[in-house]
Amino acid sequence: MTNSSVPRRTVLRTMALAAAVAGGTTPAWSTTAFAAAPQTYALTIKHLDRDGRPTGAYETAVTGISGPGADQEVQPYDASGTVTVRLPKGRYLLSSALTAGDGADGAGGTDWIVQPRLDLDRDTTVTVDARTAAPVDVRPPDRSADFMHSAMVVEVRHRGAERLVNLISASPNLRVAHLGPDAEAGSVKQWFDSYWTARSVDYALGYVFTGARALTGLTRHPSAKDLATVKIRAAALPGTAGTGSVDLQPSAGLTVGVSRSLATPGTATYLVTPQRGTWDITYMAPRVPGGSTNRYSADGVAVRAGSTTTHVFDNAVFGPDLAGRPGVVRDGDSLTVDVPLLADGGGHVPSSPSYASASTTLHRDGVLVGTRTGAPGRAGFTVAPGRAAYRMTSTVRRTGAPGTATRVTASWTFVSDTTTGPAPVPVSAVRFSPVLGPTGTAVADAVLRVPVTVQGAAARGGVRVLAVSVSVDGGASWRRVPVERGAVLIHNPGAGTGVSLRAELTDTAGNTLTQTIVDAYRTQ
Repeated sequence: MTNSSVPRRTVLRTMALAAAVAGGTTPAWSTTAFAAAPQTYALTIKHLDRDGRPTGAYETAVTGISGPGADQEVQPYDASGTVTVRLPKGRYLLSSALTAGDGADGAGGTDWIVQPRLDLDRDTTVTVDARTAAPVDVRPPDRSADFMHSAMVVEVRHRGAERLVNLISASPNLRVAHLGPDAEAGSVKQWFDSYWTARSVDYALGYVFTGARALTGLTRHPSAKDLATVKIRAAALPGTAGTGSVDLQPSAGLTVGVSRSLATPGTATYLVTPQRGTWDITYMAPRVPGGSTNRYSADGVAVRAGSTTTHVFDNAVFGPDLAGRPGVVRDGDSLTVDVPLLADGGGHVPSSPSYASASTTLHRDGVLVGTRTGAPGRAGFTVAPGRAAYRMTSTVRRTGAPGTATRVTASWTFVSDTTTGPAPVPVSAVRFSPVLGPTGTAVADAVLRVPVTVQGAAARGGVRVLAVSVSVDGGASWRRVPVERGAVLIHNPGAGTGVSLRAELTDTAGNTLTQTIVDAYRTQ
């Protein structure tokens, strides 16, 4: 299947044609849009199969890049294999996929021929010849792996314009070729992604090329040492095991990814090519009865050959997270709160966390401004103009399911004044990141190291005071534990006990945070 598209990272689809012309018919041009109809030339395209004979088994698209036809795309067709279309003078991108074999199902393979530079300034004949194509031979080191699908994209840039064509294939029998003269140096970018599955791992093999020509053939046989390992672990609180799903795809460029189901708790392992850049992961947790589908994502995951990168989703300790966001913003005299209170232990923010109730309360100079209920850590307030001292408290409660984070509360104090535009309010958060089992549990009667990380306004040396306390009775009583070398050591209680964590922070400007996570994790 081929198509062309300008937007990136969208669902691959065939675009509506601006004009579709066959047999030499001239497109209709609006006289209101042009003072005079632009001069057109005949573009004749001949299609030859692998035996050099005319073939009607093709899909061809001609996309304008510059000139009066820059916004045009046509897909001319004639069963004889020769088709003529009239187009305005200008630069075009030609893409033609010829299907080999007796049927149109692609079982015999596809020959994809791309001409990145087609300068139409006279009547022109182009021959798309399948015999010029060379195989795409990209495969993983495990010869028992089964091919799933692939995607190849050609991006052409010229005079500030960008055009894309792509081909998605469910068959490993793909051949490609460049057609026509070279384009300008560096103006042609092409990438290829293929996905394979084996008994214990999946493979995502992607490569990127930049130059003046489209590819003619491609051979890559990476060894195990050339690949990076990405492990995706899905946790499950006790009693909530089910089946989720994982999606993996390159971060950059129009492409397709690979999806698979994943029983929880469980692990999916991928071997990927670092040459393709960073990778995006999406994890869909099993649906909680009566709840919504919950999605986590990790975008821009960097990988390195020979190394392993692990992302654990939906596991404790759940708590506030300010990575990549201000948390609270003041715009004039409006305060907007967006602090995810139930980010998982890896800092992944859920799309629809399960909870029983949530509220955010704001006081100004000790006087209640209001209370908002709804999504955890999200609220909006309008406050009186001028400088004042504020206390903001966000709480979420979870009931009805065993496990962790039965109550999470973050309370901030800060001073804020009217602003002339959006400005971040100095709030902070503390992340607790112990290594836990896949059900949010730690070994009973053992010492657990819990890393402590400050986010937000107090990060990067802005901490004046940081104290951490532990409770083993649901927050009824607390015991202070020292923070040393960025972590605390907790002597876990007996099996079946919830361990709660509290952080009290003051930054160098005097702003404070009190953060409590009841049942941060459990012992077993």
